[in-house]
Amino acid sequence: MPQPARRSLYSSVRRALRTDPSDTPATEVHPAVDDTMVIRSLDLAMRIGESMFAVGASAHEVTLAITRVADAYGLRGVHADVTYTSIVLSYQANGEGWPHTLLRVVRVAAPDHMKLQRLQALLVDIDEGLDLDEARTAFRAIRRVPFRYRQPVVVTARALLAVGASILSGGSPVVVALTFVAALGAAATQSGLARLRVPSFFSQIAGAFVTTAVAVVVSALAAADVEPFAGVQPSIIVASGIVLMLSGLTVVGAAQDAIDGFALTAAGRILDLTLQTLGLVVGILAGLELGSMLGFRMALPDGPPPLGPLPDQLCGAVIIAVAVALFNGAGLRIIAVSGVLGAVAALGYAVAQTAGLHPAAASGIAALLASFVGVLIAHNLHVPSVAVTTAAIVPLVPGGAVFYGLLGMVHADPTSALAADSGAGSLVLAASVGIGLAAGASLGIYLGTPVRATLAGVARSRARVRR
Repeated sequence: MPQPARRSLYSSVRRALRTDPSDTPATEVHPAVDDTMVIRSLDLAMRIGESMFAVGASAHEVTLAITRVADAYGLRGVHADVTYTSIVLSYQANGEGWPHTLLRVVRVAAPDHMKLQRLQALLVDIDEGLDLDEARTAFRAIRRVPFRYRQPVVVTARALLAVGASILSGGSPVVVALTFVAALGAAATQSGLARLRVPSFFSQIAGAFVTTAVAVVVSALAAADVEPFAGVQPSIIVASGIVLMLSGLTVVGAAQDAIDGFALTAAGRILDLTLQTLGLVVGILAGLELGSMLGFRMALPDGPPPLGPLPDQLCGAVIIAVAVALFNGAGLRIIAVSGVLGAVAALGYAVAQTAGLHPAAASGIAALLASFVGVLIAHNLHVPSVAVTTAAIVPLVPGGAVFYGLLGMVHADPTSALAADSGAGSLVLAASVGIGLAAGASLGIYLGTPVRATLAGVARSRARVRR
């Protein structure tokens, strides 16, 4: 009698430790979809993914969008390979048929968050059973929609971003006005070069040169005690211009792609970011050197321009976030959310600084808070989370530290070795703040995504109960 009990115990332990091959079905169920339907469905999925990538979505979001569209039309197991310049889709219905493979080159355009919002709404409609022909028609209509604002509005919004950065640093009304003039000139220059299809590297050089040239002239007038320039801090003008030209860089997108495992896409974004930053550096150095050759040498300040009082910080952060959302083509809903999150990020940074944290750590915490809240708000208001998150962390870009470091390197000569040391230390600080912003924003998105999914599930359950 004990023998069967031993065998039963042995079988139970074995089933608990090892898998049973007989539990796995010998075949998989594949929907009956003809080749024409497969090609049309894959083409729609690829075009939606390419459009989302071109207007600012991350590689992970593009991959999810492609698989959602394919699943909605009965294509299970679609393989999507998203790189910085192309998208490849491959689908094989079973192990015997020929695979269907499509490739599409991605031409990255300027961010257009309103178009991204419409594409995400189309994905929801497809999930709810939108017919393939209707989905293709709706996509073509979305793709033909032009950018929301005209070019003068975009240029003015970029100049307002620099104004917000100047207010954030506690600039006087004269400094704020001069910052607006310098930023307007830089933004108009970059806009004109973009129409001529000049590469962004040279566009960054030109914009930084214009901003630095204005600051050098203001410094010379201030040194000559010419009113109303006497006592003006020209370093705030350049620091605000740096925030303007760094606002379009894909720091968060590169970090998020690297964390998601899209190494090739992340490397492409990082290389693009590095080249644009180098263009900014070259433009600033060219402006400073030209001023020195003409006898207008900008004096080295005691350090990066400090932040102003808390009300100025909040006001400046809101202006920056609204301006970023505006020149990225956002609608009123995204603009309002971006302004709120900009204030949240500035308040979080001020609290972290008051607690005695390092600026890099404080920036990371503020970015984490803004991105976490942004993911939750974006889901409830049906706006892209990348839109509001990007706008919220731009006020934390270390423009003052970058300029002080570059200015210290220009002043680096045998008689001022201390300037070189302080300049290098300021550049290291700026790099650490940038890393903190990227890490905090990415972590906030990852922490907020499961919470958002849980809240969405609870909302759906309550809706079923009401019905």
